[in-house]
Amino acid sequence: MEPVPSLSATLERLEALIEARGLKRPELLDVAELAARTALAESEVRVLLAGGSPPADTVNDRVRTRIRTLAEINLRRTGRKMSELVAEISRRLGVSEYWARQVCDGRKVPSVEFLHGLVEFFGVDGGEAFFTAQGDEALNRVLQPLLRTLEDPAADPVQALMDRYGVKSTDLRTYGFMTREQLERLLEGVLRSVLPEEPEGIDRGGTLR
Repeated sequence: MEPVPSLSATLERLEALIEARGLKRPELLDVAELAARTALAESEVRVLLAGGSPPADTVNDRVRTRIRTLAEINLRRTGRKMSELVAEISRRLGVSEYWARQVCDGRKVPSVEFLHGLVEFFGVDGGEAFFTAQGDEALNRVLQPLLRTLEDPAADPVQALMDRYGVKSTDLRTYGFMTREQLERLLEGVLRSVLPEEPEGIDRGGTLR
């Protein structure tokens, strides 16, 4: 397995591809989206994209901050209250609501077992490292699939199909959703690619026209 390039190397390759293909950098490297996918602060993402260093922090600091960020993102997306999120975590992971609330608020560091449960609960990639990795490593992990797709679009058939039919980049594996319009366009493309052409004179119901 080839070693993963550093964030600086990844950004250098991405910048070269963006310039060579005339792509829109703000759309590919959207700060808000990258912050949501890494559970980093937008200010930290901007610094890292500009070639800066991650802030000096501890592993415990990262774990607390990223869990709190994920909880806040979950509340914004679902429209529910913290008490509801805490109750679900308590029920599914077998911890008290008080302890779940302390962890979601970023006040306490969860046990290894609890952290593993949060990986599955929030559906994050990278396992426990999602919460413990330094900022540059977390951002690099998210940018690697984008780099691979740009360097070889055929390597990701879903992304290639989305590009072919003009669907704006969306990470289905991470977010699990698309807008209705995006989904309809993607499905239309899939059907066109797998269904045989209709013979002349026969409509979709199989009758003569």
